[in-house]
Amino acid sequence: MDQQICYGYIRVSTKEQNEHRQLLALKEYGVSPEHIYMDKQSGKNFDRPKYQLLVHSLLKPGDLLVVKSIDRLGRNYAEILDEWRFITKTLNADIKILDMPLLDTSPRRDLVGTLISDIVLQLLSFVAENEREMIRKRQAEGIAAARARGVQFGHRREPVPAYFPAVYSRWKNGELNYRDCLKAYGLSKSAFYRLVKKYEQEDAGADTGGMH
Repeated sequence: MDQQICYGYIRVSTKEQNEHRQLLALKEYGVSPEHIYMDKQSGKNFDRPKYQLLVHSLLKPGDLLVVKSIDRLGRNYAEILDEWRFITKTLNADIKILDMPLLDTSPRRDLVGTLISDIVLQLLSFVAENEREMIRKRQAEGIAAARARGVQFGHRREPVPAYFPAVYSRWKNGELNYRDCLKAYGLSKSAFYRLVKKYEQEDAGADTGGMH
């Protein structure tokens, strides 16, 4: 029979760079450094190289996966539920979340122990999803209130510079090529053609009385 192994998993976003608390917690629990795997990546999904290696190549029946907190495992709770079931039921391995003792399948591998951890995880998923809905609702209400006060959203349309009609006319008549325009007015190629498009749209609107 293969020896059971205790693995640790750490995830930090690339902006945080603060894996030390997670690393310390795993070591204090007793996870060997050579069995700790870390991704510096968003938790929006499980498409992370070290996680995939750990769960789909290394983790075996009877092994234990230790994570400091549930949000380090991931932030998409629907996917967390799927991964939880895959690890505990398909792989027949265990999971222990250090910050939440009830999320621990290792003490009781019987039906009751697994059921308790599943119920707690689903409750957390509901709370998290409800909180996301409340945040979206508050954001929508805030935007509606701001619009009612006259606040404008979206990119502000910059006017065509006063010098550009003359430049456009000379470029269109062949007196200047676009490289001359870039050099003379310090424009990039994309900026020049963006101004051309904007000027032509405004000019067309003026010719038709502004009708669309």
